[in-house]
Amino acid sequence: MRNNLHWSIPPILQGTHVQLEPLQREHADALLEAASDGELWNLWYTAVPGPETVRSYVGKALTDREAGTAMPFLVRDRNGAPVGSTRFFRMDPDIPSLELGYTWYSQRVQRTALNTEAKRLLLGHAFDQMACTVVELRTHRFNQRSRRAIERLGAHCDGILRRNMRMPDGHLRDTVVYSILDVEWPDVRRNLDFRLEHGSSP
Repeated sequence: MRNNLHWSIPPILQGTHVQLEPLQREHADALLEAASDGELWNLWYTAVPGPETVRSYVGKALTDREAGTAMPFLVRDRNGAPVGSTRFFRMDPDIPSLELGYTWYSQRVQRTALNTEAKRLLLGHAFDQMACTVVELRTHRFNQRSRRAIERLGAHCDGILRRNMRMPDGHLRDTVVYSILDVEWPDVRRNLDFRLEHGSSP
């Protein structure tokens, strides 16, 4: 049964390789430093905050949290250093469902156990605590790295929404939509636990 507190109070999710904590306004500089590793804001197929946009990025995330439609997180590595961000959004407690996205990491931690464990913690909270029936993940049609990572989770590809989102550089994105159902979560969880145990990245 859904617990309303889990839909209103952002958790702190702690693992061996990663910690996810509720994003705060004062985290803006830490996010910019994390994104500077690889100058991620220059990737045309994703939307990572840069020097001119990081404060509005954080502000919009916090506004959505206050509205009850999102839970943004700061991602820290095992040593406590900020390395990125992720969030629950399009939260609908009546279904209940949400989307997991706005995920990006410093170049140095991409394709490591940090990402695997972050997904394990986030999906575990969504399904086991928030009692979601479905979690969606979406990405740009040309973001091949993101698509492969989502598919390795065991998510189902539901289709492509063509030209449905305006990107920061002005182009219209084709969005690939994936989902994981509550009945699929046990197998996805087993897959993630196996990868963590054997040191495989997602």
